[in-house]
Amino acid sequence: MESLDLRVLGDALAWKQAGHAVTLVTVVETWGSAPRPPGALLAVRDDGVVSGSVSGGCVEDDLIARTKAALNQSTDAQSTKPSMMAYGVSKEEAARFGLPCGGTLRLVQEPLHDTGWIRTVLQRTADHQLVARTLTLSTGAVALHPAARGQAMQFDGTTLTTLFGPRWRLLLIGAGQLSQAVAHMATALDFEVLVCDPREEYAAVLEMAAVPGVRRVEGMPDDVVRNLQPDAHTAIVALTHDPKLDDMALLEALGSDAFYVGALGSRRNQEARKQRLAEHFDLTEAQLARLHGPVGLKIGARTPAEIAVSIVAEIIQVKNTVATPAVAHAASGCAT
Repeated sequence: MESLDLRVLGDALAWKQAGHAVTLVTVVETWGSAPRPPGALLAVRDDGVVSGSVSGGCVEDDLIARTKAALNQSTDAQSTKPSMMAYGVSKEEAARFGLPCGGTLRLVQEPLHDTGWIRTVLQRTADHQLVARTLTLSTGAVALHPAARGQAMQFDGTTLTTLFGPRWRLLLIGAGQLSQAVAHMATALDFEVLVCDPREEYAAVLEMAAVPGVRRVEGMPDDVVRNLQPDAHTAIVALTHDPKLDDMALLEALGSDAFYVGALGSRRNQEARKQRLAEHFDLTEAQLARLHGPVGLKIGARTPAEIAVSIVAEIIQVKNTVATPAVAHAASGCAT
């Protein structure tokens, strides 16, 4: 589940509250090289305004026109049930809609009536919970259940179960120039960004930089990491270049469920850090092996902005390692 789709739900909720009729469209199956993976959401309101995407723009125009017409022609919206539709079932149709490499999309259209489940999903994901939503196509009934990491979307032709996960989160230890560059890029990628730096002079720098969407967390790094209770949607990067502060954060982070833990410093410094953490704080080899250091991909980065690119790229790379090859190809919009 992408945070983009959570924004789609937020938009759909706001539109319904404003009095609009809204239809949700979910990708349930793809063949060939489809630009959006199963589970991707699109919301269409009665005047044609949309949020989200199901094909990266290939079929949206036709889908919006058809959905808008159905919303405005319906005389009894409450009786309208979810329905199936497909694009690209033939080579000619795939070519007509511009689906790459002859891809095919199978979609579920769902007129949105009750919005209570959306409020619940948005609240639970904000609390970093995983939620599964089951839609029964014959009735339009919706049920919510707790979900587990690794669970996949399921569709058997009669019921559709989609997953809604928490927003990806990044905790930065340090508020210097590099951290600010990383924060800018991470917020553009829709991460929730938190910054911890107990040094008052750097806290002042962060306030002056005023990176939109970034929140300062007060306290010492180890306390902040512990109180955050990092889950599998959390990345932690230590960037102060001060072992006293970075090591405090790493002590907690390497024993947590964070999907990524990184630290600034040369290869020599990283080896010394690992030896220090093992000898004095009893961190295991398995825990130390989780540390990405020197942090970032090797792209010859020199400036703070270039180093930030390498750090954020590595975080994204690790985050996306759970994607299947089919999903990876779909995201690129081109088959091999």
